[in-house]
Amino acid sequence: MRPRPPISGRGVFNGTGLIVAGLTATLLALIFPLWSYADRSGTGPDVLDDQSVPTRFGPLSALDREFVTKVRLAGLWELPAGQLAQEKGTTQAVRTAGRHLVDGHVFLDDRVRDVARRLGLELPNEPNEQQRAWLGTLDAAQGTTYDREFANILRLAHGRVFGVVAQVRASTRNSLVRGLADDANATVLDHIKVLEATGYVDFDQLARDMAATSTPPITNSPAPPGPATDPAPAVPMTPPPSPSYALPPAATSPPGPRES
Repeated sequence: MRPRPPISGRGVFNGTGLIVAGLTATLLALIFPLWSYADRSGTGPDVLDDQSVPTRFGPLSALDREFVTKVRLAGLWELPAGQLAQEKGTTQAVRTAGRHLVDGHVFLDDRVRDVARRLGLELPNEPNEQQRAWLGTLDAAQGTTYDREFANILRLAHGRVFGVVAQVRASTRNSLVRGLADDANATVLDHIKVLEATGYVDFDQLARDMAATSTPPITNSPAPPGPATDPAPAVPMTPPPSPSYALPPAATSPPGPRES
């Protein structure tokens, strides 16, 4: 039998190096998603701690404050959009979806104004530019074109906010924001279902729009409340010029006792 040639030190080194390299690559693959997620705006621990303020209901982060503002903004345009659908919808399913939008946002707007009052946060009184453009499109459309525009515009908007609600609900340390996220989650899911029930949602186009765009941040994150001052009630809603877009009046009861 021919003797086996001796194993060189270089061969042992090369084999060990390959094993180590493979283990290192696996470890990096496991760690990298954590690094990439932590580097996202608003999700890193440093950003979270730096932009959070203490309240009696738990820390209030910049994401929490943005969420509260977005709930208010949603009502400022989706409620009038629902009123319009009840008037212009050509099918019972579209009119039903409009009624769900109105009922849901009357409830949510009352909730968000109460949360903002207790946290000392100021709320917007007007829809943003994109939301006003959507209302303009719906106001101009007629017949089945209106039905289709209504279902697809509102379904896209609800799909974008659904992920934000989930992120806030999963991460917030503030009990008031957590409760608001629960209510928003149930309302948004209900609206998604009734919009899809109209039969007008183009799911292929919806998927492309969701993949191509992301929810832009609202101007700048709302300023934190002043922990040493009494919380102020939310700014009352001012009805838009058109009577078709009337919004429920703000609560007229006096502010509650000082939240300390």
